[in-house]
Amino acid sequence: MKENEKQNERIAKMIFASVYPHYVAKVESKGRTVAELHQVIEWLTGFDEKKLQELIDEKVTFETFFDRAQLHPNAGLIKGTICGYKIEEIENPLTKKARYLDKVIDELAKGKKIEKILR
Repeated sequence: MKENEKQNERIAKMIFASVYPHYVAKVESKGRTVAELHQVIEWLTGFDEKKLQELIDEKVTFETFFDRAQLHPNAGLIKGTICGYKIEEIENPLTKKARYLDKVIDELAKGKKIEKILR
């Protein structure tokens, strides 16, 4: 199995609820709020706060999380490098969606205006 395939498999099997607290900690440590975090997650996935909590409680994998998401039509406008990978060059659809999420949360944590994140 190639390295990318291993990474793709690892992302697919990760439990969203296990990563979510890290998203919260990341944005709060930079002076942003959970409400803003939820706003960017909802923009990308279509999940409101109630649905997000249900998915966390259900302990869904990232694969299930993104299978149920209604990805924003402008998600393809999310560009740049995250975790050492250029988002636009990622071929695996699930990995690409996970990196979209990482990128918008990263932009939020770095102080980018919400209006700019919500392309």
